Amino acid sequence: MRAIREARKLIEANPADPSAQFLSRLVIALETDADFPISQLYQLNFEHFHLALEVLREWRLDRYYAGKGRLMDLSLQAGTLPDPKEH
Repeated sequence: MRAIREARKLIEANPADPSAQFLSRLVIALETDADFPISQLYQLNFEHFHLALEVLREWRLDRYYAGKGRLMDLSLQAGTLPDPKEH
């Protein structure tokens, strides 16, 4: 549950940050069973790359459903922000 909590804190702290945006898109894809371009993982720095892998690992565990729900809500909110690359 540590990675899910850490991802949530990263997204809450700066939802417009590219790493937070990436994690938000990853969470949304996991929750909705949507396709996700896994190659984008390599655009993250090592710390956030490792965090994304840990989120994937924890996501499989149903006992963390409450933490996933909060992270999903926050990711949906962050997903409504404009893409910083477009400006």
